[in-house]
Amino acid sequence: MDLPCLMPTTVVGSFPCVKGTGLSSLIDPYKKAVQFAVAEQLRAGVDIISDGQVRSDMVQAFVSKLPGISEKTVVGRIGAADKPITVGDTKYALTQTKYVKGILTGPCTLAYALQVNTPIYRNKEEVVMDLAAALHQEAKFLAETGVSIIQVDEPILSTGAISVDTAREALKIIFAGIKTPSCIHTCGMLGEIADSWTKLPVDILDFEYAVSMENLSVLSKRDLAGKKIGCGCVKSSDPNVESVEEIERRIMLCVDAFGAENILIDPDCGLRMHTPETAFEKLARMCIATRNVRGAL
Repeated sequence: MDLPCLMPTTVVGSFPCVKGTGLSSLIDPYKKAVQFAVAEQLRAGVDIISDGQVRSDMVQAFVSKLPGISEKTVVGRIGAADKPITVGDTKYALTQTKYVKGILTGPCTLAYALQVNTPIYRNKEEVVMDLAAALHQEAKFLAETGVSIIQVDEPILSTGAISVDTAREALKIIFAGIKTPSCIHTCGMLGEIADSWTKLPVDILDFEYAVSMENLSVLSKRDLAGKKIGCGCVKSSDPNVESVEEIERRIMLCVDAFGAENILIDPDCGLRMHTPETAFEKLARMCIATRNVRGAL
């Protein structure tokens, strides 16, 4: 796995959307927002950035482009989008840095958000599998751009609404034949699903720790079979910005649990709901704290 440094900093995904103005915004109102999100991540010192996910919420960004779905209702057989969904913004990010993470909203989370109004599907699990096949096409496009990691966001898994076994089969479909390092991100408490979640067929397991601190002890007791661990060390749900020292303490606990060579550092989740200033400061302090810990090791 080609990582830029020891304990690379990264993001879970989204950044506040700051749209541009003027004539250019009439053609693409989100172009400036992508450029701003990328620039702010780099200014903060993030090692592996995203495109900012500024164009829509994590569900609508994908389901609005897939055949068989109208609004948030499944009305027919779900298929792949007729053109790439995230690749344009990802390619721009890659013009600014070598290390970019491509991000897909996971099929379990998408299926949970959808209503099914067609006899084609008997249950949500069948919907998940066709969504996974559609996302496989997007994952191939992302892999071809040269991203460093492809991350699948499945916050829903910690709730038990859709089983981890279903997620496992879906991930096999999404990443079939793809060599780019794979990642799954899940929010919430992992205690009930930890045994099966840690065995998912991905290279990186990314989890929420700053808020759900019990996750660290839960995961540190499991055999992670050589997987890298993405440690959420900044509270994405709190508008207050933690001190560098507090973030350092969280990072050091992750180092003690998994080893510095095995972890990536990021926020608990996306930062879209914050002001741009708060989002930047959270990322900047996270990066300072990580550099401080690197220096102390």
